[in-house]
Amino acid sequence: MAAPKSGGKSTLPLIRAGMGAPEVHEIEAWTDEDYRRATGLLTVLAANGQVDRQALPAFEPAALRGAFGAMLRARALDVAARALVKRERIGSYAETAGTEAAVVGAVAALSPDDVVAPGRRDAGAALARGYPVAGLCAQLLGNAHDLAKGRRLPGCPALPRALNILPASSHGGTQLPTAAGVAWAAKMQKKPTVALALMDASEVDAEDFHAGVNFAAVFRLPVIFVCINDGKRASLATSETIAVRALAYGIGGVRVDGNDFLAIVASVRSAAARARQGGGATLIEAVVGEGDALTRLGAWLVAEKVLDAASEAALRREVDGELRAALAAEESAGPPPRRALIENVLARTSSALEEQLEDLVRIRDKTARL
Repeated sequence: MAAPKSGGKSTLPLIRAGMGAPEVHEIEAWTDEDYRRATGLLTVLAANGQVDRQALPAFEPAALRGAFGAMLRARALDVAARALVKRERIGSYAETAGTEAAVVGAVAALSPDDVVAPGRRDAGAALARGYPVAGLCAQLLGNAHDLAKGRRLPGCPALPRALNILPASSHGGTQLPTAAGVAWAAKMQKKPTVALALMDASEVDAEDFHAGVNFAAVFRLPVIFVCINDGKRASLATSETIAVRALAYGIGGVRVDGNDFLAIVASVRSAAARARQGGGATLIEAVVGEGDALTRLGAWLVAEKVLDAASEAALRREVDGELRAALAAEESAGPPPRRALIENVLARTSSALEEQLEDLVRIRDKTARL
């Protein structure tokens, strides 16, 4: 709409550049501070060990030790899973090394009642909420102990409902509108629940990114989208950063150091507090660069006397031993029962499915005798 004019000049002030045509007044969509947050890089614990004490999130020592342990377990699980792929024991596994601070930090920043919608590389979310590594090993192998009974891709577990973690999405971006839907339901029910969606940089190109983020923006939903940008899965987006895209949707955008556990916690806590107060959604871009998040956090925990050097080394050995023992135990477990093939397909198993299972069992038994 053209601006009203008086004597050849507009009576309205020119505000900020946008996409307006000549003689059409442009609207300020975001402030300089919004832009700074979306294009800068929030760091609380720098790679050189320096800490921004003012931005340091409050954390009980036991919770810090627990989060560090979850990060170590996620790393050990990644190493073991990729070894299983190399042995052709499992078909595939989406590498998670380097994402531990972003995944575990984001989940650790929330309340246990908040809901997490993970993607293919976010098994660490379950570890952050105390799920045993043995359960994830069972899922990798799709054995009789796997809650999904072998029906899901390795690294995309189905988990107990008490954890408030949805089954991990194996299809890029589909978890984003799901998280928005969870947040919408919480808002309608006037619950303080916040939804967290985790994703890769490549998922920014998915249709579901726009569907989920736009829906969250329009209805001012209490949802946080955390995009882990490790530079290995480049987006087609031409924007300056991924986080700055949030401003075009009218939601908060924050760019943070993805190797900095404390920065992730601080940014997610801030976004969650804003969401609970009715401030709507936030898109957080966690930029994973050079260096190791585990080394950085471990050194800081020792410096802060949350751990000592001996106990940190002992914890690493304990996690490695735990993973090896769990994997050995799960590799010896048998496959899910044959009947699992037709369970949970329909509310009540049909006679047709029963007949098909009987035929399958008969054919396989006959083949085994040959």
